[in-house]
Amino acid sequence: MENFEEKLNKLEQLAASIRRSDVTLEEALKDFEQGITLAKGMEKELDAMESKIQILMNSPCADEEEKPKRTKSKKDDSDEGPVLDLFNPPTEINGTRS
Repeated sequence: MENFEEKLNKLEQLAASIRRSDVTLEEALKDFEQGITLAKGMEKELDAMESKIQILMNSPCADEEEKPKRTKSKKDDSDEGPVLDLFNPPTEINGTRS
């Protein structure tokens, strides 16, 4: 079976053959028909390659799969940083404890 590049070369040869001035109508039609069949097959191959590329691009990397998943603790629920108790109401009022 021919690889994609060989099929592309064949398609280019068929196109060049059709453009020749000394080609008969029957030969041109035959080459055109063969070219259309070849082009449709190549289009299917390209679609399959594109699908495979999409799958590979959207699948996670091996590095990402090996990384341990970090679980959130109850303290990590907010996206804020650590909370400091600087502005909480004081427990002492005027020097007395409550």
